[in-house]
Amino acid sequence: MSRSQDDFVKFDLCIVCKYKKGKRGKHGVEYFAYVTYKTKIKLNYIHQDYRKRFGIESSYRLKNICRIRTNNKNQYLRLLFVGISFILVNIWVHLLWLKISLKRKGGRLIYRQLFGLKQMLTFLRQAIERKYQTVESIHILSG
Repeated sequence: MSRSQDDFVKFDLCIVCKYKKGKRGKHGVEYFAYVTYKTKIKLNYIHQDYRKRFGIESSYRLKNICRIRTNNKNQYLRLLFVGISFILVNIWVHLLWLKISLKRKGGRLIYRQLFGLKQMLTFLRQAIERKYQTVESIHILSG
């Protein structure tokens, strides 16, 4: 890869081919491209590690949607907030699985678009506001 004769980089581009073998009703080949640099690891291991990593990244992205924002420096409180956000994501996934999915041959069909994480958080916020009467304005007496 280069921009000019003096500005270039060399790396290995590896392609992993996975045969679908009728999984999820699909046939054919999937191709995964990986850039490697001075590695002696088998490509199949790299592919497996990236698949695991994708799940981790996805869960952290979801966690950040419902994370409580704070300026508090207390590390225990901040860790509690992270724990609460993971619990909220797990509750959402559980609700999707139990209530907003359809059992069928070959695996469940999950209607994620019908009940998104942000929608669940909005419902939760509205219920808390109804219960605890959100303060919408403050009146300052002049005197």
